[in-house]
Amino acid sequence: MTAIRSVVLGCGSYLPERVLTNAELASRIDTSDEWIVQRTGISERHIAADDEFTSHLAIKAAQAALAHAQVDAQSIDLIVLATSTPDNTFPATAVAVQHALGINHGVAFDLQAVCSGFVFALATADNFLRAGTHKRALVIGAETFSRILDWNDRGTCVLFGDGAGAVVLEAQQHPGTTSDPGVLTTHLRSDGRHKAKLFVDGGPGSTRTVGYLRMEGREVFKHAVGMITDVIVDAFNATGFTAEDITWFIPHQANKRIIDASAHKLHIAPQKVVLTVDKHGNTSAASIPLALSVAVKDGRVKKGDLVLFEAMGGGFTWGSALVRW
Repeated sequence: MTAIRSVVLGCGSYLPERVLTNAELASRIDTSDEWIVQRTGISERHIAADDEFTSHLAIKAAQAALAHAQVDAQSIDLIVLATSTPDNTFPATAVAVQHALGINHGVAFDLQAVCSGFVFALATADNFLRAGTHKRALVIGAETFSRILDWNDRGTCVLFGDGAGAVVLEAQQHPGTTSDPGVLTTHLRSDGRHKAKLFVDGGPGSTRTVGYLRMEGREVFKHAVGMITDVIVDAFNATGFTAEDITWFIPHQANKRIIDASAHKLHIAPQKVVLTVDKHGNTSAASIPLALSVAVKDGRVKKGDLVLFEAMGGGFTWGSALVRW
């Protein structure tokens, strides 16, 4: 028995040049560096320039991933871009990336699952590759959340930042065991009953406006840890692995307290947790590939490592992915 595995060939990321610190925010609104760090773990975040769109961030992350993977853009026949902040209502931002990379074959489309977007996009691409319809994919998470923030709302504007991350996946034949490289299992969930806890109060089909992000922070925190651990337990049950087997835990970078609580509940050692929320803030669908890229570049994530991704986002959506590097 053999199986097709979606193997990660490389990863890349991009962050806008402008850095917005807590001190700068404190000069504009009623907050402080101490208040933000204590509640979120965030010290700074990157903000896209006025002429810098989600597609621009995604293109640079994709180019970096292709360079790291040492593959030609023309070998890509699938692009799945996770974003909640597309350049336009349509067409998909993914086709702008496709065009910029000089690709005019295959398929490119956007996927919207808010902060869970990268995990959802990874699972989607994995299913395409395992089905045998495509051979090599770019999976991208890219966001310009600064465009949908109410900068007078101190409960939300301090949390988010802009950025993009990407991975290159290739369909490969392997024995079909949990020792195989690539995506081993993914688990996705959603529950629309919780919409009011985290949403944007606008859209072309309702208000005909973009709207602003609205969040009930305590409610999100209350649900997050339980939902996150739920899909991670599913991943362990599907593979037979336990928390001790995990080499690296790369969670969605929303809030350090949520990350710490989730790791503690799952008995994942703190030294296995990759944290970038302090420097990036919450970059929604971009946060996991951004954190992954940091951990790969600094040498933490190595060939053969077992890497666990998880995320939760508005909707609510939540999901996990277990990947052998």
